Amino acid sequence: MTRVAAIDCGTNSIRLLVADADPATGELVDLDRRMTIVRLGQGVDRTGRLAQEALDRTFAACREYAAVIKELGAERLRFVATSASRDAENRDEFVRGVVDILGVEPEVITGDQEAEFSFTGATKELTGRDDLAKPYLVVDIGGGSTEFVVGTEHVDAARSVDVGCVRMTERHLVRGGVVSDPPEREQLDAIRADIEDALDLAERTVPLKEARTLVGLAGSVTTVAGIALALDAYDSSAIHHARISYEQVSAIVERLTHATHEERAAIPVMHEGRVDVIAAGSLVLLAVMDRVGAREVVVSEHDILDGIAFHTALDAR
Repeated sequence: MTRVAAIDCGTNSIRLLVADADPATGELVDLDRRMTIVRLGQGVDRTGRLAQEALDRTFAACREYAAVIKELGAERLRFVATSASRDAENRDEFVRGVVDILGVEPEVITGDQEAEFSFTGATKELTGRDDLAKPYLVVDIGGGSTEFVVGTEHVDAARSVDVGCVRMTERHLVRGGVVSDPPEREQLDAIRADIEDALDLAERTVPLKEARTLVGLAGSVTTVAGIALALDAYDSSAIHHARISYEQVSAIVERLTHATHEERAAIPVMHEGRVDVIAAGSLVLLAVMDRVGAREVVVSEHDILDGIAFHTALDAR
């Protein structure tokens, strides 16, 4: 076993996993897994820059994570940054801050690399299950982008497109600096049109409709799953590998897109940082299911973060 630390810094959240990893088997034994909503991508779609307050929130989380990594004695650390920091013209400021706090330079990875890590993390433990047909379509709905990966044991095709819960919310649901509450029909139609265009783009590279099992990742998907399961509180063990039907997802989208901020915030599994962006995120999931004809989505709590940890252990061999 190799003790590794992996950090995934996305558009909406930054997450840490410290685990003992066996690169031969792919087994990961979690020691610490945590997530902080920092909204690093705040305003990036509009301004092209990372906002100072977003950087401050992210660096505060990095300092917290640095203390955890030191306490647990991780041998190797890998910091991966995704959509927001790819898009920002002042990303050098972000890189310098991370290096100062954690001592490693963040890897601003491509969408294809992001997809590879997501696929590894989501499917490593599905190998050998005869109740889930292959190939898999892994869909990772992030804040700024969504990754589509089709594969069996390894990635066959992958594509990242610029639709995510934060990007769609900021582009279509914000008026006068305030999120529409609830959204108007024309705003929801505009989001759906953007998603359909992105799916057209993804299908040029990824044979979405050839997949036999849809695997959904990240906070929008796990939150929808928690609502479908009627959980009294967020429970990763209950959500992990839950199978949520198309009908359940459709009903939840209808509920979320007609709810007020207060009504969404009152949902027991809802993280406060997802209240304003969950409607857009759920719309992405529903549109994907419509496009591929999926009757259900298999929800995974293991995703890009687990893939980063696994590959970090491999590199340490």
